[in-house]
Amino acid sequence: MKFAIILGLLVLMAVAGVGLYVTNFTAYLGDNPATCNNCHVMDAVYENWYHAGHEQWATCNDCHTPHAFIPKYIVKAENGYHHVSAFTLGRIPNAIRARESSQKIIQENCVRCHAETVSTILDSPMEFDRNCFDCHRSVAHGQRGISILPYQTSEEDRSQ
Repeated sequence: MKFAIILGLLVLMAVAGVGLYVTNFTAYLGDNPATCNNCHVMDAVYENWYHAGHEQWATCNDCHTPHAFIPKYIVKAENGYHHVSAFTLGRIPNAIRARESSQKIIQENCVRCHAETVSTILDSPMEFDRNCFDCHRSVAHGQRGISILPYQTSEEDRSQ
């Protein structure tokens, strides 16, 4: 019985090791935007970022993950789980939208990078109840609705 458990664990570790190797798992631990573009679903998002204003200043992780070491990798693992699940189950949305938790991280990163610019807004007595990207949506990823993907040209997709 003990031998079977040990053998099972070794086989499981070998399968996991091969899986991590063939998927180039370590690339996902870094900050290279090309890694985010490994999935064809991200082609338009990557292209729009590449040709928009933030390409010179920020990578995907600068905006989409926390900057503290442990929270960054927790978010990366969580996002990776959601992405793998979507691809495995075939539930890939036509238009990719940030979840509420991701929107919060993006907002915090906008304020962190542009603290001097937004300081007067943050110190204002007026309520600051919108995300920066509500008004500045085209800054990081270019004009909304522009896509290099031919299947995203319907009116329904453009209006989302």
